[in-house]
Amino acid sequence: MDMKLLPEAPQATKKKVQKWAIIIAVAASIIWSFTGIPFDGVKDNAVSVTKAIFNGLIHPDWGYVWRGDGEDLVTTLLLTVAIAFLGTFISAIISLPFAFWAARNKNSHLNWLVSGSGKIFLSFVRTFPEIVLALMFTKAVGPGAFAGVLAVGFHSVGMLAKLFGEAIENLEPGPNESVVATGGSKFNVIMFATMPQLLPELVSNTLYRFELAIRSASILGIVGAGGIGTPLIFALQTRSWSRVGIILLGIILMVTLVDFISGSIRKRLI
Repeated sequence: MDMKLLPEAPQATKKKVQKWAIIIAVAASIIWSFTGIPFDGVKDNAVSVTKAIFNGLIHPDWGYVWRGDGEDLVTTLLLTVAIAFLGTFISAIISLPFAFWAARNKNSHLNWLVSGSGKIFLSFVRTFPEIVLALMFTKAVGPGAFAGVLAVGFHSVGMLAKLFGEAIENLEPGPNESVVATGGSKFNVIMFATMPQLLPELVSNTLYRFELAIRSASILGIVGAGGIGTPLIFALQTRSWSRVGIILLGIILMVTLVDFISGSIRKRLI
């Protein structure tokens, strides 16, 4: 007896069409990306430059580690950490009111307007890369570490306020309702119910942002915003590969150490 094939279910056909549409879109994006980027080949001196860089990494300038003149590796690395720490600390405080502005309030009829305007503002703040902010602030306040702190702090406000706002939206309503039931004001709700719940998330997100700020502060000196980036760009321009090597080793050690300490603290909080 001949068995007739059952017609394919409409839902299965729809999923298959969606799958192939995604595959075609991804393939088209990859092809477009390759065609849009000019590949001029490798320069003739690429091999010699690469060898010089690796030779500098293998034979770093150990005399630059500490010289006591304020421009050695240890001093500039500590300055980089200070820029990242101060910028992140200031932004964490400033971010709190913006986080409450952008967080959704389910009990408010104007939620979409208030929260939406806050999210749009924070998206606008995050639009500016830190390197662009550093260029702007070096023109406004002059070159140096202060411009780096402003660049890190301004950019961190947008990111931290977004993370803080999401943490506020995910809070359990029970403690807040308990404070309201006992006659507490909005200030009491924030101080005795919201903030105790938020504190672990705030500290964890701030530490995570500090890890990212360390990486950003390491290159802001390239545009004159202080930190380890300033001697790095000078060493690159003068082709002092042994100096470049010791600076890169210092950055790797600094980032690894900060990540380890920050990660250990965050594991205890979460």
